[in-house]
Amino acid sequence: MTVTPKLAVIIPVYNEIHTVAAIVTKLHQLPFAIEVIVVDDASTDGTRAITETLAQSQHIQLICHTHNRGKGAAIRSALAVVNAPVVVIQDADLEYDPNDFVAMLACVENGAQVVYGTRFGRGIPQGMLLSHFVANRLLTMCFNLGYGCYLSDLETCYKMWRTAVLAGITIDNDRFDIDPELTAKVVRSGYTIHEVPVSYQGRPYRAGKKIRARDAFSALAALWRYRRWQK
Repeated sequence: MTVTPKLAVIIPVYNEIHTVAAIVTKLHQLPFAIEVIVVDDASTDGTRAITETLAQSQHIQLICHTHNRGKGAAIRSALAVVNAPVVVIQDADLEYDPNDFVAMLACVENGAQVVYGTRFGRGIPQGMLLSHFVANRLLTMCFNLGYGCYLSDLETCYKMWRTAVLAGITIDNDRFDIDPELTAKVVRSGYTIHEVPVSYQGRPYRAGKKIRARDAFSALAALWRYRRWQK
């Protein structure tokens, strides 16, 4: 008997050969049915072969980009095939724990349209680089001041929406500007963002971390650009 998935998990992947299989395994250990959509963004380190093997065993649905396009482009590609009523973003590394989806999904099932997993709900996030900590605090503060909100973690990966909410928002940006863009548009569309504490174990650049502190400047520009956006 086919079980209807409660949650679609979108995983943008670029050169995560050491972790992508492990994160897919963790996802399939969740206590509810999910659909896993992996978007390989033209990996060059052998990740593609691993994701193709996972797809053949029916653990995932795989979308392959012919050239590197970025996180935002990967999310757009995945949204076109999402079937579950709720969708969430999962990085392909092991910084976040998918078990936190249980509490986030419960929040959605209790009526929330948008839920973010905040890394600051349990104290200072473990392993977060100082430059990222400072950039996150600055961006979150600027967002709260500019948009009249009280978020604690703008740049969290764990963003969960009812699929209809996300499908109703046009995604403009291809790369890491996707985070401030989506948050700005969600708020400007009239939705309240609920936050649920999640665990986090940061990794250093030598382990494959890709976002750089300089990305904070483009994120800040995106916040300014979308502050008067209207649906």
